[in-house]
Amino acid sequence: MSTVQLQIPEEVLISLKETPETIAREMQILAAVKLFELGKLSSGRAAQLAGMPRVQFLLLLGKYQVSPFSLTTEELERDVHNA
Repeated sequence: MSTVQLQIPEEVLISLKETPETIAREMQILAAVKLFELGKLSSGRAAQLAGMPRVQFLLLLGKYQVSPFSLTTEELERDVHNA
């Protein structure tokens, strides 16, 4: 496993009222959610990055207003029409 190191200004931690460990965990989850949203990671790989089971990750996406479905509106309408 690789390690990525980020420098976070102390003022940011104070503003967020969080510990470095809490911020690191939240940033790991946020990165996984965003990379999934951008289509750069599958839900399984994003869940792995977030450090949780895939089902838990998929349920977590709603908290960040990210759809677990990658279909466009047109594709979804076509699927409904063909059903």
